[in-house]
Amino acid sequence: MIYWAQLLHFYQPPTQFHPILEKVCQESYYPLLKVLRSYPHARLTVNINAVLTDLLHQHGYGDVVQGLRELAESGQIEFTGSGKYHPILPLLPPEEVRRQVQHNFRTNRQFLGPAYSPQGFFPPELCYSPALNETIADAGYRWVIVSGVSCPVDWPLDVIHHVDSDGQRLAVIFRDDILSNKISFQSVDSKSFLEHLAQLQGGKRDIYVVTAMDAETYGHHIEGWEKVFLAGVYEELEPVAVGVPRVGTTSPGPRAGKFLAEQHRGLLTSTEMAEKVRPVKVSELLDLFPAGNTIEPKPASWSSSDGDLAAGNPYPLWNEPGNRIHRLLWEHLNLCIDMTHWAQQCARNSDSQRYVRIARGMLDRAEHSCQFWWASRAGRDANLVHKGLLEQEEAMFNAYKAVAKSDAPEERKRDSYYRVLAARDIRDRIRDLLLEM
Repeated sequence: MIYWAQLLHFYQPPTQFHPILEKVCQESYYPLLKVLRSYPHARLTVNINAVLTDLLHQHGYGDVVQGLRELAESGQIEFTGSGKYHPILPLLPPEEVRRQVQHNFRTNRQFLGPAYSPQGFFPPELCYSPALNETIADAGYRWVIVSGVSCPVDWPLDVIHHVDSDGQRLAVIFRDDILSNKISFQSVDSKSFLEHLAQLQGGKRDIYVVTAMDAETYGHHIEGWEKVFLAGVYEELEPVAVGVPRVGTTSPGPRAGKFLAEQHRGLLTSTEMAEKVRPVKVSELLDLFPAGNTIEPKPASWSSSDGDLAAGNPYPLWNEPGNRIHRLLWEHLNLCIDMTHWAQQCARNSDSQRYVRIARGMLDRAEHSCQFWWASRAGRDANLVHKGLLEQEEAMFNAYKAVAKSDAPEERKRDSYYRVLAARDIRDRIRDLLLEM
């Protein structure tokens, strides 16, 4: 048997405009829900960052969240954990990582209820480093998914390797980058995809394959792809009751003889391929395959190449050496983080606490990954970088106000103002570079 575990990643940034969110819902999210409801045998894993759960609720698309909840309650899908605002976790201080992970769980549990009981963890953009293992394991997750380029050993098809985090075992699931990208870039159709899976099996008895991509690939990035590819695969793998025609047909078709000869089985697959491939949720793999070895995956993202890793550039679209905007954005964000932590220590009266609450909320949002992506060679959009910079600026402004309104010593208030000046200089330099973009 070939077990295919697909993970779909649902995400929109906190700065997203309503018309774009509406477009994504109409083109991708609703059609995906329709496909999954049409094929009850479909199984997959879903990551939805809680910032999107919030946005869908706030913008009147709570039925998308409800639809996912119902699919989870029926057992068709499972959810993963992540960071609420889709930050690049390896580049944040550990306390910020823990906060993002905790807030993601709380928000999703609020809207999705007990159906949100994730066993696995999805690092945004699959940006992974071993430093994340302790936080993920301590939060109670059984597995983490990482990019295939992170794999330091022979490619696993029939074992599940793991990392050891202070005595806790955390299973590592490797994404098949090549196959995932073929789906994402419309380079494979449903039949050739299934044939490829069959070829991978070779002489092995049971194997597994994991694909992962943006949910928006289906319908939003590629029009109709949820019908052409995803529904096409599920159609091929659809179980059919004995003697009952498939949807859209008037008779059992040429396989009727086989249906009648095997009535005692009660349930038959619609194609021979369906007898070889079974869609599963990622967590099911841990029970289907034996544990492998203790390994140490390489730091990487799902946009990293072997060449990037060789060049010491594991997160090329978010922190590329030589990208001056990336360097300044991270320098500014780290100043905002330090100032906000400082303000939290100082805030003792009601005025300062009010400002620190605003600063803390703005900082959580300002850690989202998109501003860095839009500053990369793949993005190149000055306005969207600037929107992220403005959120960072608001966090800095309110953190300083919290310190200024507090009972902190004058020396600390003066030092805080110097940090404001430093941040202002960095912002000006970023804006100058954006004007040249």
